[in-house]
Amino acid sequence: MTAPEGRGIAGYEHDTTFRILHVSTGNVCRSPITERLTRHALGQRLGDGLGRGLIVESAGTWGHEGAPMETNAELVLADFGADHSGFVGRELLDEHVIRADLVLTATRDHRAQVISMGHSAGLRTFTLKEFTRLVRAIDPTTLPDPRDGVVERARALVRAAAALRGWLLAPSAEADEVNDPYGAPITVFRSIGDEIQEALDPVVTALTGFPTRD
Repeated sequence: MTAPEGRGIAGYEHDTTFRILHVSTGNVCRSPITERLTRHALGQRLGDGLGRGLIVESAGTWGHEGAPMETNAELVLADFGADHSGFVGRELLDEHVIRADLVLTATRDHRAQVISMGHSAGLRTFTLKEFTRLVRAIDPTTLPDPRDGVVERARALVRAAAALRGWLLAPSAEADEVNDPYGAPITVFRSIGDEIQEALDPVVTALTGFPTRD
């Protein structure tokens, strides 16, 4: 099935943007944290302006449309020095999936829901931890030089991860999941934040070709 009016990993090869879509349930806890930590990490590595073309968004399969993120999620982002301002929750729509070049979900159920929406989403939709595991197995020297453009490198990374998916399996089903901290105390949110940050670090490094800049 060809993605209608959309990107996918086969479409819009000459487009100058690469959209990363983070998906959870309500779009008030996990996916906002992941979205803003990704933006923060990209800024640390690429600096202002150098990351042009990489767009990071989020939505929820049962998203609280127009809602702010949970206060504890804001506190977690503050711990990492990431910006939480201006966030507005969204319900996951077809148009979000169509436009995304990479969809990273909190759980396997979220991944299945995104893929069930069609739009050739299967080859570009992973759980966050699944994508991390696959990225760790990819030789970065086989990817385009980031100095020639991070967008092309990002597209190549998604293709390489998709090719590995059937060969590099998780040690357990739970290994690819990020649990929902909704309604939990701040200690649980901070634990989930650490978990997300740990999973994101190798992904952003692979996307950009640059390690964390202290």
